[in-house]
Amino acid sequence: MRTVITGCSMATMDAAATEYDSGHIVVEGNLIAKVSAGERGHSVGEMVIDGRGCLATPGLVNCHHHLYQWLTRGLSQQADLFTWLRRLYPVWAHIDSDLELMAARSGLAALALSGCSTSTDHHYVFPHGASGLLEAEIAAAQEVGLRFHPCRGSMDLGESSGGLPPDVVTEDRDSILSATEEAVMTWHDPSRDSMLRIAVAPCSPFSVTSELMSESAELARKLGVRLHTHLAETVDEEDFCRERFGVRPVEYLEEHGWAADDVWLAHCVHLAPSEIKRLGAAGVGVAHCPSSNARLGAGIAPVAELLEAGAAVGLGVDGAASNEAGTLGPELRQALLLARLRGGPEAMTAREALSLGTIHGARCLGRAGEIGSLEAGKLADICLWRLDGLEHSGIEDPIAALVLGTTPRVECLMVNGKVVVQQGRLVTADQDALAVELLGASRRLQRAFT
Repeated sequence: MRTVITGCSMATMDAAATEYDSGHIVVEGNLIAKVSAGERGHSVGEMVIDGRGCLATPGLVNCHHHLYQWLTRGLSQQADLFTWLRRLYPVWAHIDSDLELMAARSGLAALALSGCSTSTDHHYVFPHGASGLLEAEIAAAQEVGLRFHPCRGSMDLGESSGGLPPDVVTEDRDSILSATEEAVMTWHDPSRDSMLRIAVAPCSPFSVTSELMSESAELARKLGVRLHTHLAETVDEEDFCRERFGVRPVEYLEEHGWAADDVWLAHCVHLAPSEIKRLGAAGVGVAHCPSSNARLGAGIAPVAELLEAGAAVGLGVDGAASNEAGTLGPELRQALLLARLRGGPEAMTAREALSLGTIHGARCLGRAGEIGSLEAGKLADICLWRLDGLEHSGIEDPIAALVLGTTPRVECLMVNGKVVVQQGRLVTADQDALAVELLGASRRLQRAFT
């Protein structure tokens, strides 16, 4: 099947930063066959998508999320991270596979509607007696049609041993490592056009033992998959690391074999200049979560400095309990605004912000050769943003319209050559039914907790 997207302006995000005022994209199967200037006619049997009035970009890449948190939005609204977690851990202890499925469906649908074609999920809450949680969110991603990189998370440092989470949501180390290896062996697809890859992801320094950090790194490298964790999100975390381990978070990471190019980290807000340089030199990626960091008052990550050091910096929505919007498109604007609050008006351009959400996100996930830019031979993950309405008409620069203006409607989102969103609506799921389902699931979780 050949599809032609024609008449659109285009930000390819390729190495040459190629842009077109009017161009076309030819898709054959699940691959981009051609990207070029000018409109293109079509032949019999081709599907044509009219891109006039739209900007084409690569599909956005979400590098950090917690889908189960869609069920607990709006809680603990004025708390820092540790207070927020202590209030919500007991609620999350009641999650089961049915609730996980409904949360993941809604969360992934919202991402698709905001231009996201690839998403991670860091699932680290496995309440005692619960099963099928990772399987549920994998099923949801397959239904919605997004490229999915779930992380088999874990916590083995409970309150009784000096950690933050209650013991009821922690697991023992042997069970974690066994379940993680089983998840990789069952689900991970290393093929070039993979729709599903698994990462190994112990949660954080304050919820994981040093032994699990080291053994998780060893397991990931034995299995050939990537590593992910939270790091340097708050001053409280830094204090915890100093008191328990005698080092700052980055040094703790380095001591346990995590300073390598198969690792990407969530947040990295509180970094010393020398730590930024070391992360960049090691090729470690960072998932920047601007809205969540602002919502929890955690601070502003040194994104410009990390980029200068050579690190890949992608964008993350983070959990919807700390970012109720749960959508990726608006994070482009948030990233740019926070960078300028930190470093002044020249700290980040609109194009640099878009690169965080596309090619840098692909680098974080180890997929820059496959997704993240519009180039012949890459997988057909393409977003068309409508820019000819009242909100954007007349803006001179379409990329400024996308990043600085109101987040545009997604006219079309294509993932692996298949249309997932058309004219601002999901074609793979019933949005209205998902909303009803989500309301029921949120209320059921609330009843279980209370």
